[in-house]
Amino acid sequence: MTEGPLLVADGLRKSYSLPGRGRLTAAEDVSFGVPRGGSLGIVGESGSGKTTVARMLVGLVRPDAGTVSVDGRPREARTPRRKAARLARAREIQMVFQDPYVSLDPRLTADRCLRTALRLHGRDEDLAADLLDRVGLGAREAAARPRQLSGGQRQRLAIARALAPGPRVLVLDEAVAALDVSIQAQILRLLDEIRRDTGVALVFVGHDLAVVQHITDDVLVMRQGRIVEQGPTRQVLTDPAHPYTKLLLAAVPGEGWDPATAVEARAAALSS
Repeated sequence: MTEGPLLVADGLRKSYSLPGRGRLTAAEDVSFGVPRGGSLGIVGESGSGKTTVARMLVGLVRPDAGTVSVDGRPREARTPRRKAARLARAREIQMVFQDPYVSLDPRLTADRCLRTALRLHGRDEDLAADLLDRVGLGAREAAARPRQLSGGQRQRLAIARALAPGPRVLVLDEAVAALDVSIQAQILRLLDEIRRDTGVALVFVGHDLAVVQHITDDVLVMRQGRIVEQGPTRQVLTDPAHPYTKLLLAAVPGEGWDPATAVEARAAALSS
């Protein structure tokens, strides 16, 4: 018997009212599933709706329609009032942002940050040392506050902080976009190891196809709030079917890259 997906998004829709400009559709009929221990990439240019989808998954944005389920249980659109229910919800999905300061308290050392999160979720505070070790941070970093850490170290701490509740799903929104290429590679290897060791499912939101192809099993491509193509990452990125996906690939510089090809791809995508 085939086991169903761990995370399911079904028919997600979200629009915003713009003064004097009507309504902007940020996401329309977005549906996908992610298996236990699986990894999904959501890619597209700025304004494609990918971040809106990520925030609906976590619960930071309420969808106008559609549902998000974890392990067959629908997540409420509203944040639960009871503390126990809020904590249980947090243990389902955690998010890692592009800017780690969003989730890190600047007053706390790395060790205290993790101990606080572990205590909040009723877990053994001594697990903080294991979490720091898992993300490659040592005793010196454990005693440091966020401002005393490098960008890569802060992102490692943010990942450890997100793992502290023991989530089933980790959503990463442009989590390596602000890092140097060498640091990006280290964080990507770290995330892949964590996924394989813990079974946590990853949803990786980004615009860099070179990054997405190294961390995801499947990918969906978004344009103007809609999914235009989805499937296994290797298949989609090596043999794209939609002109917009071809545009994204043509825009990635590489050996023999020709800007004229990117221009032609954009013209074809805009006419589709």
